[in-house]
Amino acid sequence: MKRNKEDLVKIEEELEQTLSQQLSFAKQDSGNILRVGGIALAAGLLTYALIHRKSRRKERKIEKALEALEREGLLNEEIEERLTKPKKSSFWPSLGQRLMMVGLIYAKEKYLPELLKNLGINGEDQGEDI
Repeated sequence: MKRNKEDLVKIEEELEQTLSQQLSFAKQDSGNILRVGGIALAAGLLTYALIHRKSRRKERKIEKALEALEREGLLNEEIEERLTKPKKSSFWPSLGQRLMMVGLIYAKEKYLPELLKNLGINGEDQGEDI
């Protein structure tokens, strides 16, 4: 099927319009993405600053406690290690707890109504016999 020159010019104009519309949408979307990214970056920096400040306060308290214990002559290696050793926190225990909660909620939604329905029928039968 041959297309004449006029059809090709129309198709070219339509494609150019479509491309310009897509570019304008992309510019709008990229602006929104930049705004959201900027907000996320600012929130992350603020959170980091707050956590860092809190940890510095904690370090100062530990240093003061170590100085006080040393002045009193109560400081030994075990106490110093307990105070200065970083506490290990792990991602996995909290993940396990969350998965268990999701499992319990799923079981509650899926099996509890059926179980209660079965108990309700059995309870009604027992109530009629009495």
